[in-house]
Amino acid sequence: MLVKVFAAAVQGIDATPVTIEVNSSRGCLFHLVGLPDSAVKESHERIKSALSVNGYKFPTREIVINMSPADIRKEGTAYDLPLAIGILASAEEVKPDRLDRFMMMGEISLDGTVKPIKGALPIAILARSEGYEGLIVPEQNAREAAVVNNLDVYGVKNIREVTDFLDGKAQLTPTFVDTRAEFYSRQASFEFDFSEVKGQENVKRALEVAAAGGHNVIMVGAPGSGKSMMAKRLPSILPPLSLGESLETTKIHSVAGKLPRGTSLIAQRPFRSPHHTISQVAMVGGGTYPSPGEISLAHNGVLFLDELPEFSRAVLEVLRQPLEDRHISIARAKCSIDYPASFMLVASMNPCPCGYYNHPTKACVCSPGQVQKYLNRISGPLLDRIDIQIEIVPVPFEKMSDTRLSEPSAAIRDRVVKARHIQEERYKGEKGIYCNAQMTPRLMREYATPDETGLNLLKNAMMRLNLSARAYDRILRVARTIADLEGSPTIRTNHLAEAISYRNLDRANWGAV
Repeated sequence: MLVKVFAAAVQGIDATPVTIEVNSSRGCLFHLVGLPDSAVKESHERIKSALSVNGYKFPTREIVINMSPADIRKEGTAYDLPLAIGILASAEEVKPDRLDRFMMMGEISLDGTVKPIKGALPIAILARSEGYEGLIVPEQNAREAAVVNNLDVYGVKNIREVTDFLDGKAQLTPTFVDTRAEFYSRQASFEFDFSEVKGQENVKRALEVAAAGGHNVIMVGAPGSGKSMMAKRLPSILPPLSLGESLETTKIHSVAGKLPRGTSLIAQRPFRSPHHTISQVAMVGGGTYPSPGEISLAHNGVLFLDELPEFSRAVLEVLRQPLEDRHISIARAKCSIDYPASFMLVASMNPCPCGYYNHPTKACVCSPGQVQKYLNRISGPLLDRIDIQIEIVPVPFEKMSDTRLSEPSAAIRDRVVKARHIQEERYKGEKGIYCNAQMTPRLMREYATPDETGLNLLKNAMMRLNLSARAYDRILRVARTIADLEGSPTIRTNHLAEAISYRNLDRANWGAV
């Protein structure tokens, strides 16, 4: 008897339909074809044990299973459930008449328990687009998949629940998630807040400007000056995620298996902080079984690289193209995958090997050559993509001992959101442009050209501070954001002056004395 069960294969952050065709006939052999990997081939033993424990006998017939389309590689253990149901239906142990109404995925343990899978959200999106009535997934993935409207999502604990449901012996209750209510209720709760930061007003201002314009930022300062502390609080002042951004971010984390069990949608912008020993593949994605890397997990959020010079030079260099294009294309011999990678890069570093160059109270023991060599671990092309470079000095005791709270993140976030609304309105006719950091040269000529006085100020600053040519565009982008924070339609000299102050590492004499 020939039956068909419907499943899906995840490629990149999207899913592709897979039809599992099972035919049983006289004989005693078992054939599994359709480009399955080792994990899929091993499903035979798991299914055999699960059926036995749950009162079913594995058919003593010749079984041929084809996973169509046969040119797409099928990876992982998530095909256990549809394979088992297909085998039972072909042996007439389960009624096959309702199989075409559902898509199903799930790993099966030896006792028949259905275990969680990766990529439940993109699979649910595919099931709806393909017109299926429902989706059967492990119970732990039900809330994740249930954010998709107009699709009944059934979470199951074991294979017996699925067989009874298909035979009409029992009913399964669809999982319901009020997506909007749950999403908006969790948008404003943050673990860290800027009210806890003492002093550092100039750095908090720089981070506010970075958040308002989507600019990349690097903080340079002595150990213990608060670089990591402030970076961790940056998501609390970024604009809230839209539902579309949240769905895309959740898909990436779902495919990577990083979504907490029982979570429906990611409501806050992600903050990723990989260790400096990370490899190139872990940073950009890929691998034997392609998976999103840290830059994609930080999509629509923040990628924080602490102690930037300690990262491998090769790892830092692979960031250059994603920072510019905001997506990463991974081409391998067996596949080619695109992952989104639109993130804010926030980096921190000590100014020198000992950490105390330019420290107000502690003497630096490094030679000028050592300071410059330490900075040279970061290439010029990478620094070229960082708009804001800010030096941090340690907080004096008087401010550290002050018990009064600083300005809360909510107040800063309000100003950032207003500035982003101005930018969204300005660039609404430009595809893929949402903030000032993404401005093209044409848009800069149109929206970020200062008046004659401003140009003279910029010219004098570049000559007196020996700023590099690459600083010119960055200063204008940042100045446009500062003007937006003030609600100014034009760039004034005070906006340019503040933007110039954020180019510390571009000064030709930095680290030379």
